[in-house]
Amino acid sequence: MKRLSLYFTGPCQVSVQEEPLPTPAPDQVVVETQVSAISPGTEMLMYRDQAPAGIPLDETIPDLAGDFGYPFKYGYAAVGRVVGRGADVAREWHNRLVFAFHPHESHFLTSPDRLIPVSPGVSPEEAAFLPNVETAVNFLMDGQPLIGEQVVVFGQGVVGLLTTALLARFPLARLVTLDRYPLRRKQSLDVGAHISLDPAAPDVLGQVSSLVQKGDFYPGADLTYELSGDPVALDQAIAVTGFSGRVVIGSWYGQKRADLDLGGRFHRSRVRLISSQVSTIAPEWSGRWNKPRRLDLAWRMLQKVKPAQLITHRFPIAQASQAYALLDQHPDKAIQVMLKYT
Repeated sequence: MKRLSLYFTGPCQVSVQEEPLPTPAPDQVVVETQVSAISPGTEMLMYRDQAPAGIPLDETIPDLAGDFGYPFKYGYAAVGRVVGRGADVAREWHNRLVFAFHPHESHFLTSPDRLIPVSPGVSPEEAAFLPNVETAVNFLMDGQPLIGEQVVVFGQGVVGLLTTALLARFPLARLVTLDRYPLRRKQSLDVGAHISLDPAAPDVLGQVSSLVQKGDFYPGADLTYELSGDPVALDQAIAVTGFSGRVVIGSWYGQKRADLDLGGRFHRSRVRLISSQVSTIAPEWSGRWNKPRRLDLAWRMLQKVKPAQLITHRFPIAQASQAYALLDQHPDKAIQVMLKYT
């Protein structure tokens, strides 16, 4: 049996290659992929050769062993059906719709303990958003939004929009978002932002500050998220955050450096910078939270926010190079891009 596998083969190059699919071991299943979601943030770093050298692809996902040396497989949002199983695998796994943190390929072998059954009523395309919804849940856990707070979100890509959609469910005083692209700003309003601005507009920081004023007593945002992937935005995020405010940094900059102005108001404002990444649970929650509990919450939030509305393009796996070129060259036209296999 053959499978189609996507490889990152060089800067701005991907290749779909046909290769043999091994026979499953007694404790393995064969999954036939239906859809997989491209991560426009993380995968663009890899596509553009901006991922940092010398670190693993992902230490927490067994199917992403290795490092960022070309060629390599990547992807972590595959949804498909179990179409084969080894002798030791229970019969109930057959034909089950499952999610897997697995690279983009048409078929793959794995053990059942690495699969997550898709909740009833969730479509394959919606299920492919699970990692990004879990990331948004993690951002809220780390930022700890409170009733009546003024919240600003820089970046309205897929994760930024999902974070905004979850924040919109809180009784916040104000939810302001920023993104360069009109398509994303419109979608931001659709998912619940009170106002969405262009970060490149004249005096945009003045506009944001006027929106989150709390009077003369330490004006500024209570909570700010930097999710744009642009290091310049981190300086802007700090600038609009008020006294003792929190800045949650969810972006992964890769090799890009952040040039920050920490010599002005930041020094006296006790602004807290919080690194947030979904691979782990923050230590303050680990006594009562673990990854299965957070993942269960992500499933429930996924069904509430209905993320399929963020899909702008679908490409057959054979046209994957076009999908990545679209995200690289025309980010203003795309939000979530899906790869199809059937």
